[in-house]
Amino acid sequence: MIAVVVGVGFGPTLGVRLIHPPSPRPGVLYLHVALFVAWVLIFVVQTLLVRSRRIGWHRRLGIFGAMMGTSMPIIGIATALTMTRLAGNGVAGQAALVISFFDMFAFASTFGLAVWLRHRPDYHRRLMLMASCGLTVAAFARFPTWLMPDNAWYIAVDALILVAVLRDVIVERRLHPVFKVGLPLLMAGQATAMWIFLSRSPIWLSIARGLLRTLSPPT
Repeated sequence: MIAVVVGVGFGPTLGVRLIHPPSPRPGVLYLHVALFVAWVLIFVVQTLLVRSRRIGWHRRLGIFGAMMGTSMPIIGIATALTMTRLAGNGVAGQAALVISFFDMFAFASTFGLAVWLRHRPDYHRRLMLMASCGLTVAAFARFPTWLMPDNAWYIAVDALILVAVLRDVIVERRLHPVFKVGLPLLMAGQATAMWIFLSRSPIWLSIARGLLRTLSPPT
């Protein structure tokens, strides 16, 4: 489902915006795309390896996945800053940075816990699922408006996670602690990020402008 969401969200505009863009795109954008697409592919492969009980291969590939996951928040933030600076869309772009920053924080938190709890498979796989679902925000934001209303991206992300929650309730007849604790925390963070974005919080705008002035990599 995650792979389908990414394909539907980014597929229609891939040629125009990335392969044959009307103006040159910064190198960090291509690195970002390659890294995040590779993550989705590895996530699918890792799931299949566990499903087929090839745990040895799963662990070997997991070393590469851990290195990749560690770099993703850094590349994600760098890309968000670079593209916001390049777009030059003022307050709207500066406010929207909070979404990217929160998404990378949420990914780093769930991914980091998943790596730490890798010897507890029931925790590990659910945390990896939450981390990967969180990366679909940008894809949902590119869905046509008749399918995805404005600013409803996090509802769609949470719906993906709720599919796994429903599976647990039906199959295992219980709500796993990862979902019991993690999902409410994630939703609270999402609500806060959306409030900052929609309210154009002056404090955040000041932080965003400072970051764009001092930390944005060259375009």
